[in-house]
Amino acid sequence: MQQTAIKDKRLVLRLLGVVVGMFAFGFALVPLYDIYCDITGANGKTAGQYTAADAQVVDLERTVTIQFLTNNNANMPWEFRPIKRILKVHPGELTSTAFYVRNPTDRTIVAQAIPSVTPFHAAEYLHKTECFCFEQQQLAEGEEMNMPLRFIIDPNLPKDVNTLTLSYTIFDVTGKFETTGTKADTRTITSPVTSTTTRTTISNSETKNQLELAVN
Repeated sequence: MQQTAIKDKRLVLRLLGVVVGMFAFGFALVPLYDIYCDITGANGKTAGQYTAADAQVVDLERTVTIQFLTNNNANMPWEFRPIKRILKVHPGELTSTAFYVRNPTDRTIVAQAIPSVTPFHAAEYLHKTECFCFEQQQLAEGEEMNMPLRFIIDPNLPKDVNTLTLSYTIFDVTGKFETTGTKADTRTITSPVTSTTTRTTISNSETKNQLELAVN
């Protein structure tokens, strides 16, 4: 009987270890994804915020189709979708659109969106001047908003590329910020969905520091 009890205790401890490991791995997915893509250039990972050095020349004779896709990582309950799924744009012109999110739960959730572009070799030609993916987004229970995206397709996009697909996967990173006690910067914005509403974002410097802890 005593040996059986010891074996049962060991089994329980092992199972708890697996659960804790899976939980920690979930938080590590975002920074690990970044590191992997930085090293390999795989999965069409896009660059950070783009600032044009000179005025872009718009190629009115060429039209590129941009498709938008959204995915939720496991256990991320938000509603998440593009306002427009397809746009026709001219290389060199600044284009604006938005993505709708809603938190249907009874708790506050902090999210991080990770972008990727296909075909992979065309990712470097999609320049984002403003993107909700640059910062973590926080929604209180039942809150909703439209998250902005502004981008430019580089006029040097290869001629054989006529369609780009920009995909976003959204992750729940709430627990990471709760356990580290990060204080967020709260600002008020005007949203087409909810008139004037208050949302919270985490600054880029704080975000990088907190997410890097998940890797170490």
